[in-house]
Amino acid sequence: MSTERVASDAEARGLAVEIVERPAADSLEAAAALLGLQPADIVKSLVVKKKDGTFLFALVPGDRQIAWAKLRSVVGVNKLQLPDAGQAFDATGYERGTITPFGSTTAWPVYADERIVGRRVAMGAGAHGYSLFVDADDLIASFDATVADISD
Repeated sequence: MSTERVASDAEARGLAVEIVERPAADSLEAAAALLGLQPADIVKSLVVKKKDGTFLFALVPGDRQIAWAKLRSVVGVNKLQLPDAGQAFDATGYERGTITPFGSTTAWPVYADERIVGRRVAMGAGAHGYSLFVDADDLIASFDATVADISD
């Protein structure tokens, strides 16, 4: 199961994570309500495609969206896009709605929005119906993530 891949990667990084099963949710807002959280407490792990065909992870609070101009500036490129579901799966090994940098089939660079710093957050756990809780500062450190203002 994909959650085992996630847990194994977190353990290898020395990160304490909690993976919890939850009822299926049809939106981020519904998932937040099921977990007793605000949408901002759930981090969206978005896989983003660069012009050269490589990818990166953008970690953005659930109540915000990627600010494309800001992210392009931080990454130092002039074109980024969200790949289709098949490309996202091929790049990470995860379906949309379950994507996480933990256990990704390729270790893409991670860019984290500055608003998650200092918080305990929930995020995808590699499988539908599961969420992962982690200290955002530990998450950022374990992936050597670039922290910047990348959302609106």
